[in-house]
Order: sequence, then C-alpha cells, then structure tokens
Amino acid sequence: MAAPTPGHFITFEGVEGCGKTTQILRLADRLRARGLPVTLTREPGGTPFGQAVRRVLLDPAGPPREPAGELLLYLADRCQDLAQCIRPALGAGHVVLCDRYHDATLAYQGAARGIARSVIDRLAAALDILPPDLTFLLDIDPERSLARAIARNAATAEGAAESRFEGETLAFHRAVRAGYLELARQEPERFAVIDADRAPDPIFADIAARTDVLLAGRRRED
Repeated sequence: MAAPTPGHFITFEGVEGCGKTTQILRLADRLRARGLPVTLTREPGGTPFGQAVRRVLLDPAGPPREPAGELLLYLADRCQDLAQCIRPALGAGHVVLCDRYHDATLAYQGAARGIARSVIDRLAAALDILPPDLTFLLDIDPERSLARAIARNAATAEGAAESRFEGETLAFHRAVRAGYLELARQEPERFAVIDADRAPDPIFADIAARTDVLLAGRRRED
C-alpha cells in the first residue's frame, strides 16, 4: 500500500436539480477561508479533454448512443480527470471537491440505463478508479427537483446546450435516485445522505459539519 497522502477527496452526487453545485461552491469558499488548498473539478468536464466529452454527452440535440458507449465516454473523462487533476491535487495536500464522480455512473448508467453493476465494477478495477473519502448525496424527489433543473437550463445558453438528461422520463430519474440510495445503503460510512428538500442554509450546515469530521480524521491512503 502506498503511503498516506495529505489530501482529502470529497464528491457531491444527486439527481438533476438537487442543488449540489451551489453547495460544492459554498464548501470550497468555506475551506479556502480557513486557509486550506482546494481543487474543484466536475465530471464530465474537469479537464480540457473532459470538456470536449461533456459537449458530446450532454447535448440534447446529439445523436442517440448505446448505454455502453455512454458508459465508456464517462469512464474516459474520469481517467483523464484522475490523471490530470484529482491525483496530483491530492498528492499536493489539497481538498479535492468533485461535482459528480463514479457513483453517478453507477446510478445513471447502471441503475437507470440497466448496465450490470458487475460490468461497471470490472472496468473501474481495471482503470484503478480512486474511491472518495466522503460522498455527499443530496437527496430529493426528482419530481420536485426536475422543474428546478429545467428552469435553470432555460435561463442560459450553456444550460440549454447541456440539458440532455433533463429530457429523460420521470421514471428514469426515479431509478437514478433509487440507485443512489442503494449505494448509500451499501456504504454508510462513506456516504452522507443530506435532505435536499430544504432551504440552502440548513443543507450547507449539515455538509460543513460532516466535512469538519473528515478533516479532523486520518489522511487518505491510496
């Protein structure tokens, strides 16, 4: 086993419109105000390569694709993000905050698209996908959050160009949520399930408190 690294790896997950991007930015600001080095990334799109992949994956006008092809594009983005951003930042002692990561693949391409968990797990093992130290799952009924996501995307040209998943059926988004909750049930020590059907401030208070517990604990071991 490699020596422990000084960094910490925190991911944010949830259905469309759950508010995770707002909360990850608030956490970054809080940590920086405490003098901690923070690296923000997102998937897809945390690297120049990932930005090109993001345009392919999220364009609502793009051509249809097979679930397996979609899966491989997300994994390609993740490999690049790990090599260029996440691993170097952790090695430098940063707190890495990632807006979606591998649990999104298990929920969207696995639980909702129907790709077997065993297939995704074998690929993740072969690619040495790094596990997070802590994952915040912002949980909300997608029937409530989808309206928020659709309104957000309609407000900007960038949002409209990345609205492919908002066009999926409500049944699809319910399957995503169920997939996330099952992952949290399987790994209760890593997941912090946060009730996202509240005002932003109490949501953030829960996130800040749980992050403080992590930062007060051990260094991560790669």
